[in-house]
Amino acid sequence: MNLDLALRTSIQQAVTALFNQQVEQLQIQPTNQEFEGSHTLVCFPLTKISKKGPEQTATAIGEYLVVNSGIVSRFNVVKGFLNLVIADKVWVEVFQSIFANKNFGLLEKNGREVMVEYSSPNTNKPLHLGHLRNNFLGYSVAEIYNALGFTVHKVQIINDRGIHICKSMAAWKLYGNGETPQSSGLKGDKLVGKYYVEFDKNYKAQMKELVEKGMSEAEAEKKAPIMLLAVEMLQKWEAKDEATVQLWKAMNGWVYDGFESTYKRMGVDFEKLYYESNTYLLGKEEVLRGVESGVFFKKEDGSVWVDLTSDGLDQKVLLRGDGTSVYMTQDIGTAILRFRDFPKIEGQVYTVGNEQEYHFKVLFLILKKLGYKWAEKCYHLSYGMVDLPSGKMKSREGTVVDADDLMQEMADDAEKQTREIGKTEGATDAEIKDLSEMIGLGALKFFLLKVDPKKRMLFDPNESIQLQGHTGPFIQYTHARIRAIIRKAESMGVKPTKSELTQVTSLEPAEREVVFMVNNYINKLSEAARDYSPAVVANFAFDLAKGYNHFYQSIPIFNETDQAKLKFRIAFSQVVADVLKKSMRVLGIQVPEKM
Repeated sequence: MNLDLALRTSIQQAVTALFNQQVEQLQIQPTNQEFEGSHTLVCFPLTKISKKGPEQTATAIGEYLVVNSGIVSRFNVVKGFLNLVIADKVWVEVFQSIFANKNFGLLEKNGREVMVEYSSPNTNKPLHLGHLRNNFLGYSVAEIYNALGFTVHKVQIINDRGIHICKSMAAWKLYGNGETPQSSGLKGDKLVGKYYVEFDKNYKAQMKELVEKGMSEAEAEKKAPIMLLAVEMLQKWEAKDEATVQLWKAMNGWVYDGFESTYKRMGVDFEKLYYESNTYLLGKEEVLRGVESGVFFKKEDGSVWVDLTSDGLDQKVLLRGDGTSVYMTQDIGTAILRFRDFPKIEGQVYTVGNEQEYHFKVLFLILKKLGYKWAEKCYHLSYGMVDLPSGKMKSREGTVVDADDLMQEMADDAEKQTREIGKTEGATDAEIKDLSEMIGLGALKFFLLKVDPKKRMLFDPNESIQLQGHTGPFIQYTHARIRAIIRKAESMGVKPTKSELTQVTSLEPAEREVVFMVNNYINKLSEAARDYSPAVVANFAFDLAKGYNHFYQSIPIFNETDQAKLKFRIAFSQVVADVLKKSMRVLGIQVPEKM
């Protein structure tokens, strides 16, 4: 039974019968927790039809629904808000249809396609805490759309060229002595990151020396020998100098191997990878085409710019005077290539930190000026930075929190906590490791996803790992508890069927509340997709787990002597476990059978 549709239809029939007019648009929202009911009809817009005050309108509709709908058992009116109490028999019917639908929460394919970009790292350093939020957000948004029936293309752009890459290459050439991941024992991405830090250290020292010799700071930034080498390597790379290209391929290969193992542990995947080294050429072509058509202009030094001052922005460089490209160049090429590769996509989501908001405003506007109508289908999923309590879990470089290190520390903390509270009895070391990984990564993902993406957030590792509170482990533990209940019921021979559920005619308040939440799951997925916010699903899962625990504490399941009610409550528990598992799955989080 589709309760929302049935209720909407009944209200439309009530309006027609009472006021002799049809209405298409109705404002129905969840009832405020202060009042009895589950659905609230906002009656102010209907006063034009009813020719009555909002309270009189609400009362008339409420009375009609109670007598005629078979859905509403009672109502209350607060000003112009009609709060509706759904009859228990209807909730049982709603639950029965959910229980019978093994694919509840997964809609059939709708023929629509979207693309979600996430991660998109530079190949000059390992992934860090910010990348974790990025990957978890993008992956979850993709999975939410997938659950709603969309065909989703998960992609990333690998920023594998540019001056930042050449900085690591220059430092390795000067100070590397042929070091490799094999000879050093370091993951490839960490080894390349080591030389990026080495570049910065020597660059600052060289600038200081030049300034002390009388050079201006601005000139020293350009004339430092190590920077001159990096710029020279960039120019040689674009000129396809063989030795430079070979070094670039080798160091990027080290990084890709490192990234692959990190992504595997994160639990994220990609359908297609785009590489800046491939897309920047298409971007340069588009920029030159824009010059010919008058969209862009050249300055005396040969650099190419776009003037966006009439659009409330500023001028933006697209090609440097020496002909080398900038980030914007490759982003133009990448966007065009993606819509060529996937012409059916109706939207492209860029998961990138909020420090790039201006960049994407400019990008989308440039694409629009180049004549690409699909530019309006591009969306920047902007997210805030992640902070840690001071002094917590700094990486080896002492500047950022390394993603690998953080994931390992979360798994270690989960294992320590699991052993301390005695949850490992009878488990092998391998089982304990697997459970700890599930809890640790679940804690990390949930904590990063439960906050609205737009907000800057504080990640507290200790708080995130707790079994009680607004945490992933709390939901995981609730799922494991329910699975234990179901196993006990099965050992007793209690296996509910759909037909048996109709024997229950009344529900306890805690049951009614949870059935309402479960029935609202698809609406929550749709809300999360509309807002590009996995936080909607994360908080739904927490509320559902909390609601079930309230039910569990107030209603002793196995003390029930009425077999119909016992079977209903076992079926009820099965459905909650299933929806918890599905809601956590779209967040990229696994839930254990035992805990």
